[in-house]
Amino acid sequence: MSRRAAGPAIRVRPAREVRRQRRRSAHPCWDHLIAAPLWPQHGANLGTLLRTCDAVGACMAVPRFSWVPEALARGNTLRRPACVHWVNDPLGWLERQRAAGSRVVGVELADEAVRLADLPAARTRTVAVLGHERSGIPGEALDLLDLAVEIPMVGGGASLNVAVAGSLVLYRLAGLL
Repeated sequence: MSRRAAGPAIRVRPAREVRRQRRRSAHPCWDHLIAAPLWPQHGANLGTLLRTCDAVGACMAVPRFSWVPEALARGNTLRRPACVHWVNDPLGWLERQRAAGSRVVGVELADEAVRLADLPAARTRTVAVLGHERSGIPGEALDLLDLAVEIPMVGGGASLNVAVAGSLVLYRLAGLL
């Protein structure tokens, strides 16, 4: 009695099949979901977050710091341009987003925060605000949030880096998790 080798239980899709299933060109500004790391600390994380924005069909709003363009380019492996909104005044920009009817969701540890698993997908234009990795969202910006979302952690760390936290929240807001 001979045993036949069983084929792999999981079939990996070839790159050409994956490309056929995805959009053919860069998305223009869909103006629905915007990741806003307005107080970034580490540059490499911005390019990584930009790749997540592309994956979920979101745009990114970043401050006009002199080092940000290079940081976006360094961590970004996309072959097409991504949608980036440049922000001169983060607080003023957030105020204008709310005044225009956008829902402003901040990723922050707060008593009133919603757990990530309970965050509903974005049904209206939504801005996901990400704070400084060490100090979070500045106090004066907290009053501009409609909702705070908390990413549960069981380890000893106090926070995730901005690319990881932003990616988790963006996938949830995009309805992909």
